[in-house]
Amino acid sequence: MKTTDDFFILDNEVKLPEELDYSRVDEYIRSAEAFSRSTYQSVYIIDYFKQNFLYVSPNPMFLCGLTPEQVMKRGYRFYLEYVPEDEQQCLIDLNEAGFSFYQTIPVNERKDWYISYDFHILNDGRRLLVNHKLTPLTLTSDGRIWLALCVVSASTRNDAGHIEMHRVGSSGFFEYNLTTHRWDKRQMPTLTDGEKSVLTLSIQGLTMSEIADKICLSPDTIKKYRQRIFEKLDVRNISEAIIAATNNKLL
Repeated sequence: MKTTDDFFILDNEVKLPEELDYSRVDEYIRSAEAFSRSTYQSVYIIDYFKQNFLYVSPNPMFLCGLTPEQVMKRGYRFYLEYVPEDEQQCLIDLNEAGFSFYQTIPVNERKDWYISYDFHILNDGRRLLVNHKLTPLTLTSDGRIWLALCVVSASTRNDAGHIEMHRVGSSGFFEYNLTTHRWDKRQMPTLTDGEKSVLTLSIQGLTMSEIADKICLSPDTIKKYRQRIFEKLDVRNISEAIIAATNNKLL
């Protein structure tokens, strides 16, 4: 039977408690609150020393019908209660693989990296596929993550997995293969200036005809741009394209 202890491993055991300045925690929480007010995404903060959640935003994506306070009280038990049982081992495996990868990164670069993956949560009994990104907020001097910021949004994929390790500012990334247990080097798709313009104007709510008028192209050309965007990002519609481009910082 899985327990919350399965999520806390030696690769990220916080060994320097004297370095943890809890007087600054409120600053991190206020920043997370400000971010959560300006986005549709759910946000929470993990404390790897106390092995709990320090903050959970009121955004409903991640709450599964609970209040933020109820999710905070559950902490990592939330995953055991609200992630389908057949995906819980995947979360444990990617947790171990992610921290193992993290140990190979120079300490001074570790804040530049984040891990992204997709899994289902049970919202009123329905399986909802979400994307989860975890990035360090603060490290101890030996490079262990003390606090991490987690951002949850709707996934643009069709299934769970898609475990990726990204470095901010780099188009290259590593994808974890659950069968071979290896990190494989991959390359992010790139968008042309025209494709970026179409996506940016779509985010502003413009229709294809309005976008065509705005950048002096025909509606048929805009339609072709959108189709190329869908193919590059492996999505089905403009809403998913916007989420994928935003999540992967392609704009």
